[in-house]
Amino acid sequence: MTTTTPAAAGPDGLASAAAACAAAPAVPAVPASRAPGAAPPAALSSPAEPAVAARAARGLAAGTATGSVSPRPGGRPRRRLVWTPYALTAPAVAILLIALAYPVGWQLVTSFKEFGLAQQFGQPAEFNGLSNYIAIVTNGDIWMVVVRSVAFCLVNAFLTVAVGTGLATLMNAVAKPVRLTLQICLLLAWAMPVVAVMTVWNWLFDWNHGTVNWLAVRLGADQYWHHNWLEKPLSFYAVATVIIVWMSVPFVAFSVYAALTQVSGEVLEAAQIDGANGWQRFSRIVMPLVRPVLTIVLLLQIIWDLRVFTQIRMLQDRGSFPSQTDLLGTYIYREGVGANHFGMAAAMSVFVLLITIVAAWPYVRSLMREEAI
Repeated sequence: MTTTTPAAAGPDGLASAAAACAAAPAVPAVPASRAPGAAPPAALSSPAEPAVAARAARGLAAGTATGSVSPRPGGRPRRRLVWTPYALTAPAVAILLIALAYPVGWQLVTSFKEFGLAQQFGQPAEFNGLSNYIAIVTNGDIWMVVVRSVAFCLVNAFLTVAVGTGLATLMNAVAKPVRLTLQICLLLAWAMPVVAVMTVWNWLFDWNHGTVNWLAVRLGADQYWHHNWLEKPLSFYAVATVIIVWMSVPFVAFSVYAALTQVSGEVLEAAQIDGANGWQRFSRIVMPLVRPVLTIVLLLQIIWDLRVFTQIRMLQDRGSFPSQTDLLGTYIYREGVGANHFGMAAAMSVFVLLITIVAAWPYVRSLMREEAI
């Protein structure tokens, strides 16, 4: 009695197995018992079975030839390219490209020209090559603005994420009525228009009738009577930090809270049974699980705080020195709208775009690495 070895898995193995079954003779079944004088049983395979097996083998071979099954060496199927996701995202990508093509293209072209007030009235702009970019690199005042902007951006971004994470942890721990009250307050603070927010904060820090000065004097700090918080750069940036963090915390708090709700309570309970205290559970279990959300939130905050304009501009209008408190957004505004140096302003805008790309590149690279895996 001969035995056959099963064919290898995969379409080629199935095809060869089917062909072997078709070519092999039919093997009659051996009955366990037979009554004396009974006729021997007929073979279980009929003459039509080899033809059926041959058609199955031809079908497998045809499927491989048409591309429905695309084996790799070793029998593992190759992943086929699916065009549906690309077709669904193509309209959104096209709209973004159309909306961004003109302003970005205009900035790039203008950054290589001498574009001033005369060009606003129709005079052709002169091409000056890399003069605007050379002026950016060699101008010490611009680099002071860049350093101030980057430092201000990092301080505000990390402080916002820290406060937002603390509030999200608080919302995840308190009872439902307290959590709803806190969420409503955060939502109202987030929904307020920027101009309305700045009007309130300017009144709070007003040097003459401000609530902050009044409260400081009532607490015994008489030196804050008629104190101008916006006069010196350090106190100016402190006030700006309070305002920007107050306006940005709700987004971070809601995002991190949504991530915390996905952390399994069974995992935390198991860690508690194993002897982990509250800080160990938070730092070694919760934080690694919500780290992707924290990463994208921190990146967005860095980008937003690097381009902050409205809050700084409205604080400057209340009594500070723009030359000492300018950030990149207000400096570009003063260079373009204030001084009519639109070529230099366009070059500065391109420079800020490059800084933003550099800041976002590590996260984009990590996403590409995850997609490759």
